[in-house]
Amino acid sequence: MTLALEVKNVIKSFQSDSGEIRAVDDVSFAVEAGEFVALVGPSGSGKTTMLSILAALLSPTSGQILIDGVDLANMSEAERVALRREKIGFTFQSNNLIPYLTALENVQLMLRLNQRFDRAGAVRSAELLSRLGLGERLNNLPAQMSGGQQQRVAIARALIHNPTVVLADEPTASLDTERAFQVVQTFAALIHENNRAGIMVTHDLRMCQYVDRVLQMRDGKLVKIFTSREEILQLAKGE
Repeated sequence: MTLALEVKNVIKSFQSDSGEIRAVDDVSFAVEAGEFVALVGPSGSGKTTMLSILAALLSPTSGQILIDGVDLANMSEAERVALRREKIGFTFQSNNLIPYLTALENVQLMLRLNQRFDRAGAVRSAELLSRLGLGERLNNLPAQMSGGQQQRVAIARALIHNPTVVLADEPTASLDTERAFQVVQTFAALIHENNRAGIMVTHDLRMCQYVDRVLQMRDGKLVKIFTSREEILQLAKGE
């Protein structure tokens, strides 16, 4: 398989009144195309900061982030903006949908921004929303949908332009248990089918049953990587 994302010795430090704080402390890992990975850890472990760095929203203090072999550190701000738009799909805890666009239009927007919108893209957008259980909500505005429905629109928007890397920050935070399982299972299937690299930050360890590996962070460090299916299922069951 092809490496889609490489993280090499990444450090992110902040200055405080008491000195330097390392939110991310010398973290290294790689994710292959077609692999779905969960990033877990307690509050303050550095996982959300790590995700922001992967999304090119935050620059590391040192280290390398490579997407399709291209080092983000060697890119201008304009080049990073283009890379985020073309190669990264991102879902936030707050879904950030455009309030005056319908569910379908919100998803199609990513294709339009990348100048890849056509009839096939329009069909694919509707099919993806239907697969996420929103076939009857295509023409609804965000205000006409529940928080969980809005989150599923955001997931479709993150996947529609076939990015190299798909990042999800707590994608099930506003979903009930049944819908959360359905969404993450579908998310995993789409990652595998479309050969994308997927990383999901989650506090709900039950969702780990759908991923290929689990990266556990604590105090800014990557402390453990769960790779065996048995280990991952035990983690998901809370054992």
